[in-house]
Amino acid sequence: MTCNIAAQRFMFILAFLVVLTFGSCKKNNSEFTIPKNNDSTKVDAPTPVKGKEYTLLPDADGRLVIDGAKVPYKGGDVLNLKGKFSAIYISKLNGSVSSPIIIRNVPGSVTTIGNPNWDGGSWAEGISLVTCHYIMIGGDKSASDFIIDGSVKGNRGSYFNLVISKGSDNIEVRNLTIRNGGTGIWAKTDPVKSDPSTWYPNSTMQNLSIHGVVISGTDNEAMYIGHTATYWNLDVNTNNSYYGDPSGFTPGNQYVQPIKWNNVKIFNNKVSNGGADGIQTAAINNLEVYNNTVTNWGIKHNSSHNGGILIGGRTTNTYVHDNYVHDGWGELLQFFGSGENGAKHVFHNNLFVNNSVGGNDGVNLRGTDNPAVTFTNNTIAQTGGVSLRLNGEKGMKAAIIVNDNAFIQPRMSGGSLAANAYVYTENGAQALEGAGDKANARIATVDAAKVDVANFFLPLGDSPLGVTGYRK
Repeated sequence: MTCNIAAQRFMFILAFLVVLTFGSCKKNNSEFTIPKNNDSTKVDAPTPVKGKEYTLLPDADGRLVIDGAKVPYKGGDVLNLKGKFSAIYISKLNGSVSSPIIIRNVPGSVTTIGNPNWDGGSWAEGISLVTCHYIMIGGDKSASDFIIDGSVKGNRGSYFNLVISKGSDNIEVRNLTIRNGGTGIWAKTDPVKSDPSTWYPNSTMQNLSIHGVVISGTDNEAMYIGHTATYWNLDVNTNNSYYGDPSGFTPGNQYVQPIKWNNVKIFNNKVSNGGADGIQTAAINNLEVYNNTVTNWGIKHNSSHNGGILIGGRTTNTYVHDNYVHDGWGELLQFFGSGENGAKHVFHNNLFVNNSVGGNDGVNLRGTDNPAVTFTNNTIAQTGGVSLRLNGEKGMKAAIIVNDNAFIQPRMSGGSLAANAYVYTENGAQALEGAGDKANARIATVDAAKVDVANFFLPLGDSPLGVTGYRK
């Protein structure tokens, strides 16, 4: 099946990276290896088994409500959505580990969901999955088969196109188009005071796969995957999130951490024209983000929500590769992941191009708990600030391996092109740069780099880059 092929592909890439990145390193570099448990970033999605097929229609208001406790649907069944729906709410619907419930368009037709005229009040989601497990949702054959059209009104920022919440897991989202609205895909679980299973580490959400999805025009994040709050105050009704040190807790209030995802794959998606972050992740163990294209994010120019790809707090064991992030406002990649329990993070063969407007840096790595990070064979070009910034402010003090990268034309908003314009370290962060055939390339201009900008910055025959940097 598709997931097994993807898993084999990942293992091949992983083996290739071990040889390519570390085979000829100096002794002090060779101590770092790509974590073996990164092979568990594969999502072991269940193999679909043919069951009964049902055709579901919207009610008079365009809505569909499914309570899994009151319907006969079971693992392997197919729910064909026919027509145009203003909202779909699904709760307690469960497939099985071997047979998901498949939710799709009627083959040969297009299903449209959402309310472009929503401007406040209830029914603020296109599709909501609440306490659902083993679900496969999306188009039968392509993203154009299954469309969610979100709000375009003044309050659109509060509209959610696809919600996966309250412990829902083992979900595959595929072949889906999302347009407008507030947040494209929102997948996390808020802690509840009366339910300790929603507190970390009492439980874990397992297996989320998002692929073949096209998201454009969201007011907020295109994807908001995993809980961003470091702590959650159970004794207040609003502003529950807390990001500081426990010493700052309000006396007498109870704080917990939100539960995490385990095994998340985000791949082969296209994200564009969003108001905030493109692909934002947090609170995930075993995360793979690859083959995604992100462009024109950060339209609202909010410096707190401006990452093309964001690997957020409480992420562990991550693998980010073969992505193309270009022409947006903000930083092309942001990393705030954790080194707890020996977690490791790999960034390999990504192309990061052109965030020159606004003076933002290209890639910003600022992890916690001394994460072991490698940054290899990436190309970062035409950045407003420095190409790569390493910041030890939050506890990223271990040396970051930085090999075989192409750093091209930084500080387009002004400033000296000294060595630290390409790799900048601060607050105790360290870069362990390769030498010889592992050396990074520092090139002052795109013209001097002699690359084909129309062909993913492929080096031309006389390019000084050689084999350094990204390859499509």
